[in-house]
Amino acid sequence: MSLALALAGALMLAGCSTVEVQSETAGWSAERIYQTAHDTMNDGNYVRAIKLFENLEGRYPYGRYAQQAILESAFANYRLGETQAAIGQCNRFIRMYPNHPSTDYAYYLKGLVYFREDQGLLGYLYELELSERDPYSMQESFEAFKELVEKFPDSRYAEDSKTRMRYLSNAMGMHEVNAARYYYHRGAYLSAVNRAQMALINFPKTPSNEEALGLMINSYEKLGLADLAGDTRRVLEASYPDSDWLTGGPKKKAWWKLW
Repeated sequence: MSLALALAGALMLAGCSTVEVQSETAGWSAERIYQTAHDTMNDGNYVRAIKLFENLEGRYPYGRYAQQAILESAFANYRLGETQAAIGQCNRFIRMYPNHPSTDYAYYLKGLVYFREDQGLLGYLYELELSERDPYSMQESFEAFKELVEKFPDSRYAEDSKTRMRYLSNAMGMHEVNAARYYYHRGAYLSAVNRAQMALINFPKTPSNEEALGLMINSYEKLGLADLAGDTRRVLEASYPDSDWLTGGPKKKAWWKLW
């Protein structure tokens, strides 16, 4: 709690009121406001930078400086952990300037925001295992990166987006398996089968598929469905002939190393 209060206090001290910004920038050109905001953001004073970018848009709503202000304000909000503001600005830029040279970056930034959304303000201080995060955020992040790759295949951000998509797909598959494992250990074997099947159907050819099949075999056996257990075992044998699930005990797979 004390760390969060200290960070919040630092943000308040770093900022300034909208009235102060308006007074300070009276008579300034669009270029001067933009450059001041840009430099302020690079110095890490994101609150003040956002207010300057807002002032720029309000006074000079057209032209390249206003366009850039939207993107850089989105980035500043992202760094502050202001998820909805950052995503809203990315979406606004995409909607207003679908053919702009920086629209690929807007998609990329949107993907990054969702990628780290549930870490909040303190998320930059530690890492969380991605499969334990909110599946909605993971899916939205995946979709943003997917749109970037499909619409801008030659973008400088395309390769990194593909890498993040693979990582997210692995994580979302493991999220389903985590749920299947939860149900299995509580005796809800039908629910375990259903969640394991979702991992196989929605996230094929990901590392979580092996455990999904193993949990399905065990769940079918617990339910007394020998034929289904046998069919699933044959799939597991064909797909993972050396699987620990075939020899009495699973070992956790380091799926995150695919990053």
